[in-house]
Amino acid sequence: MQDPLKGLKDVRKSSGLPPVEKWNPPYCGEIDIHIKRDGSWFYMGTPIGRPELVRLFSTILWREDDAYFLVTPVEKVKINVDDVPFLANDFDHIDGNLHFTTLTGDTMLAGSDHPIEVIIENDGQPAPYIRVRRNLWAIIDRKSFYRLVDLGETQGDMFGICSQGLFFPIIEASALKF
Repeated sequence: MQDPLKGLKDVRKSSGLPPVEKWNPPYCGEIDIHIKRDGSWFYMGTPIGRPELVRLFSTILWREDDAYFLVTPVEKVKINVDDVPFLANDFDHIDGNLHFTTLTGDTMLAGSDHPIEVIIENDGQPAPYIRVRRNLWAIIDRKSFYRLVDLGETQGDMFGICSQGLFFPIIEASALKF
């Protein structure tokens, strides 16, 4: 029997991530893991209380179309995700650049590799996201979003934020009400 963790042995010790994009294991069904919109992970309805385990699982996440999977070199299992799998719960504004951190310890510098997108939900509220890696995104938590808005500026007819010399629109400037 093959070791299902082959290729994952030193994930926690290294700064690199497993090359899940190079793996093409067979689909093995669905597992009862659920990621809620607030970034919390559950197994069979019970919160996963070990941050190290959540971090390990987060490194082997893969998205195909609108489905999410945990992938190892020998198997691929589908999991349930409410919205996106990550929550960006903090950021630092350093030299005009935005450095984000997720609950799972991922860090990213907002820019061309990690763009910010804001979607207006059905209730009219903004839902801000940042790409973490590959095609995996994090929702930016509310307190961080309010801090981002404080750093915002108007360019043309849009209000948004800048990082790495790029402008990320949030809302039409005409919609602002102060």
